[in-house]
Amino acid sequence: MSEQPARTLVTSALPYANGPIHIGHIAGAYLPADLYVRYLRARKRDVVWVCGSDEHGAAITLRARKEGTTPRAIVDRYHEEMQGAFRGLDIDFDHYDRTSSAEHHEFAQSFFLDLLEKGAFTEETRQQFYDPIEQQFLADRYIQGACPKCAHEKAFGDQCEKCGSALSPEELIGPKSTLSGATPEMRETTLWYLPMDRHEDWLREYLEQGKLDGEVHHDPKAWKAHVLGQCRSWIDGGLQSRAMTRDLDWGVPVPVEGADGKVLYVWLDAPLGYITATRNWAAKKGVDWEPYWKDKDTQLVHFIGKDNIVFHCIIFPILLKEQGEYLLPHNVPANEFMNLEGDKISTSRNWAVWASEYVQDFDGRSDEMRYVLASIMPEQKDAEFTWEDFQSRVNNELADVLGNFVNRVFVLTGKFHGGKVPGASGQWTDVDEALLSLMKGTPEAVGEAIERYRFREALQHAMGLVRAGNKYLTEEEPWKVAKTDPVRAADILHLALQVTANAAVVLAPFLPKTAARLTDALGTSGLPWDAAGGSLVPEGQPLGPLPILFEKITDEQVAEQQAKMGPELEGMRDVEPEKDETTFDDFQSMDLRVAEVLSAEKVKGADKLLQLIVRTGYDERTVVSGIAEHFSPEEVVGRRVVLLANLAPRKIRGVVSQGMVLMASTEDGGLRFVTPEEGAEPGDIIR
Repeated sequence: MSEQPARTLVTSALPYANGPIHIGHIAGAYLPADLYVRYLRARKRDVVWVCGSDEHGAAITLRARKEGTTPRAIVDRYHEEMQGAFRGLDIDFDHYDRTSSAEHHEFAQSFFLDLLEKGAFTEETRQQFYDPIEQQFLADRYIQGACPKCAHEKAFGDQCEKCGSALSPEELIGPKSTLSGATPEMRETTLWYLPMDRHEDWLREYLEQGKLDGEVHHDPKAWKAHVLGQCRSWIDGGLQSRAMTRDLDWGVPVPVEGADGKVLYVWLDAPLGYITATRNWAAKKGVDWEPYWKDKDTQLVHFIGKDNIVFHCIIFPILLKEQGEYLLPHNVPANEFMNLEGDKISTSRNWAVWASEYVQDFDGRSDEMRYVLASIMPEQKDAEFTWEDFQSRVNNELADVLGNFVNRVFVLTGKFHGGKVPGASGQWTDVDEALLSLMKGTPEAVGEAIERYRFREALQHAMGLVRAGNKYLTEEEPWKVAKTDPVRAADILHLALQVTANAAVVLAPFLPKTAARLTDALGTSGLPWDAAGGSLVPEGQPLGPLPILFEKITDEQVAEQQAKMGPELEGMRDVEPEKDETTFDDFQSMDLRVAEVLSAEKVKGADKLLQLIVRTGYDERTVVSGIAEHFSPEEVVGRRVVLLANLAPRKIRGVVSQGMVLMASTEDGGLRFVTPEEGAEPGDIIR
């Protein structure tokens, strides 16, 4: 384990209070943070986790307008609903706040004025989109048009929700007002801008070298490649000024005379909610909040989705550094997107698994969803949730492995030892020693993976101990051995119970309800993480009652959930027919390698082409790829891809391309990367 900070402050992206939470949100920013924080708490570390509802921004006013109600009514409704969904999945914040509170308004306004006094902003009069019918200026969410990056026809003026690209309204093709449908006009308005181009040099040093003001701040090697790649692409492309105020009537009012009808930009206002939430948490606890934001011995970690990288790694750090008193993030372990049944999650099409509906339909079964989402978490690449996979993982892994192992251990202990932990002779066999060694090393392996934000790997280590215990019990057969060698049978069950108790500790961040049932039955409740790795339940300790841990998911339950998705799941996809038969020798002649994209830029004069520099592990080479209509350069940098490395070089638009990046064509005409599994390194051969 690396040297630990004095304290850790964890934040999760403030969810918009304009709609319900779905599993993509949970897997992106909330479950990984919950796993991380639960682990730190178990290690007895000083950790605080804050979050809250983001209750400002144009999306909320649009929802209110659509429903014929007020923004306040919208945020009040979803603030409560989202908290209920989080509680139902055992997402355990230390404090959950809201940005519409008077305390937040006051703090955000004082922060803005402080930056204004320090010269962080420029006051500029520029042309902005204006709705001539509604007679008001249009914030970026009030404008829709075609995305310049992927051609999605309903991109917003701040972001395309299909490809995830951050946008400005002027970039949209064929913009329309979402209020009236009118083509907007350009009119002058005065706003305050953040000139981000002033900050490129120190940002590059902060992100790429982990240095701040010449001192070591963090380890950039601990950051995810796609996070740094996206940031590098933004900076290499030249940072532009961004307006920090908007012409709106819902939000934090700009505290400047003559600024009536203007509010703070939501991406200035919302991240400050992390600080407000920390202040409010500290006030309730009666402790000082400032060390968590101002002490250099504190580690600040932001858990977000990849669509929020630019805001948390560039804009918010600029604001914090300009103010001068606050910590900058030490890591931003942004996750990629979670897809659903072969398609992107879409709230507008109701193509989602809503957290509140899952909680209602599977009452008390939060651990099952937590387990499945942790197993497929989109840490390095987009992942996909399907109900059939959910069923398979619950039934085959939780019920048949963990549940079966624990049930057999308890039943056998009850039958042969009256429900009390048998003693051990200490005469361990080689098989016993191997299991003891695994048990000893598992807590460190799980913890080390969690501290690297590799939660899938951590869960594999934890379940690896359970699988080993299950295999041990099956092969050692204590129910047979007891007839001829009761001492040996007692040793087997004693060790199996120790494995169970250790598994309860290392699985607790992932399966808190299940772990609590196990520790209650074993009499080991309250044991810290550092106690794990050895003997946890003493000889003679009586075991408590333990119900069946996991009921299997039935085909009927799967069908019921699939039916909610609509008719798309009723039949097979209409796909291209299979190509003519080929030979194994033909396949063997192709040199398929894992490669990492180091840089990307558009090929001049070619709308469809990106010029990539990729690292193969043994060289760096140029590859021209026809993906520019689907991916922006910043979305590509840092990705691990599959490269056809021995394709004959070919000059394309004046650029020599030395290979081909493999892509998958989607049903809607889009493209997706064929991505190696996590852990594959550049140069690895794909066979």
